[in-house]
Amino acid sequence: MTDRSQAEHHATPAKIQVKRGFSLVWIVPIVALVIGGWLAFKAISEKGPVIAITFTTADGLEAGKTKIKFKDVEIGQVEQIALNEDASKVVVTAKMIKGSEPYLTDQTKFWVVRPRISGGSVSGLSTVLSGAYIGIDGSKTGSPAHSFIGLEIPPVVTVGQPGRHFNLQSDTLGSLDIGSPVYFRQIPVGQVVSYNFDPSGKAVDLKIFIEAPHHTRVTENARFWNASGFDVTLNAQGIKVDTQSMVSILSGGIAFDTPKDLPAGDAVKENTIFHLYADRADIQEKKFSAVRNYWMLLFDESVRGLSIGAPVELHGIKIGEVVDLNLVFDPRTKKFQVPVIIAIEPERIGVTNREEAQKAVNDDRVGFMKLLVEQQGLRAQLQSGNLLTGQLMVNLVFVPTAQKATLSQRGEYMVVPTIPGNFEQLQENLNKIITNLGRVPFDKIGGELELMLKEARNTLKQVGDLAGKLDKETAPQAQATIKELQNTLIGLQQAIGKDSPLNYNARKALTELSETLRAVRDLADTLENRPQSIIFGKEGEKNHE
Repeated sequence: MTDRSQAEHHATPAKIQVKRGFSLVWIVPIVALVIGGWLAFKAISEKGPVIAITFTTADGLEAGKTKIKFKDVEIGQVEQIALNEDASKVVVTAKMIKGSEPYLTDQTKFWVVRPRISGGSVSGLSTVLSGAYIGIDGSKTGSPAHSFIGLEIPPVVTVGQPGRHFNLQSDTLGSLDIGSPVYFRQIPVGQVVSYNFDPSGKAVDLKIFIEAPHHTRVTENARFWNASGFDVTLNAQGIKVDTQSMVSILSGGIAFDTPKDLPAGDAVKENTIFHLYADRADIQEKKFSAVRNYWMLLFDESVRGLSIGAPVELHGIKIGEVVDLNLVFDPRTKKFQVPVIIAIEPERIGVTNREEAQKAVNDDRVGFMKLLVEQQGLRAQLQSGNLLTGQLMVNLVFVPTAQKATLSQRGEYMVVPTIPGNFEQLQENLNKIITNLGRVPFDKIGGELELMLKEARNTLKQVGDLAGKLDKETAPQAQATIKELQNTLIGLQQAIGKDSPLNYNARKALTELSETLRAVRDLADTLENRPQSIIFGKEGEKNHE
């Protein structure tokens, strides 16, 4: 080994130094990580809630395209459409924008917006070209929710609009619909926003919205009525037709006002409940307390046309109504009867000394009614209330000449005596006339007249023979008298004989009278069963039915 080699062998070994510092190689990954994290944070922070809406059908809806709009502003989009577990409905999954959470409660409503004609207006025409979208009526009241049931009928959106909501209760919906107008003195001031059954299912609850500033006109004494169609009133002044507008005739409507005999009162709060009357005439009817006296009426005639709610009148003034009627069979008399229960409201009858008279009536109402029946001849009868509809009513009349009667007890009710109605009395009188005419022996009377004439002729012949034996002075005068008597008898025979014109005309007149009475009796039957036929006629009545 050379010296150079030995020197290199014994040289000091090299030291490797590691440079500590940031390498430029890591800049790109770190920047990418920061950007990704920021984007993720932004996406998470700006992400809106995801909700599920259940509809009956997905007609017009498309995943990834159909929008959710509020006042034509996009606030969400449909992400997925699928069937539910039993395939009876479709579940739409949608993503909402950030900030919509406060409006997603159990009071929020969703529906599909399509072209629709309702309440006299047309909506959703823009969807003909752009396609259907989901509408929303957000509400901050209620509990937060993320699952909803879509409506099949679009509601009226009133969120953010100045005004007030009110609730109406009615027996039936009639021709009203969502969007039907609400009128105040024939000026539209609101509309129907929703309706549904009440909790008992026996009535209908409607929610209406009255726009500001007209909502202040709804006071505690306001009355609402169904203004659909038109009301026709026939009175001494002629025919009066009342309607709110052409829209209410075609699609229905509601009107409200304060009765003339009541003060307006104070304005009411949001969601105050009112009763919806059938028509304008009902709001003018005076309201009375719950004091009602119940009585029974027994009829053995036809009550066709009498219904529950029919008025009970005294001297043409309504004092009560019919509350029940049935058909029963009495085994003792072997006859059918119709017990009719009526309710009389004593407050409908005014008195000169109210306190004294009212106390007497309340203390002994049965005794008071007994006095009217026994001493003044109070009776109940059926009368026609409307010739157009054939409806009957109960009329209380005083008949002093009526057969003596008194009150009787049947179950829990006192029975007020009745008399036949006008039609029943007319039929009874006609039957009596026809029966009496049938008993007249016209043929026997004609035969007896013929026998009397024959005997008279024989007598004249004997007188003539006797006159021939008289002297010449008295014979001519007696023969002349006998001849005149014979001519008189011959004329009488020709006038009233069996084949005489008088007898023929009398028979013909009596026959025509009998036929006329039968026709009148048929007319009475027709008017009792179908009184509207006097206006429509038989053919018109068939078409009307």
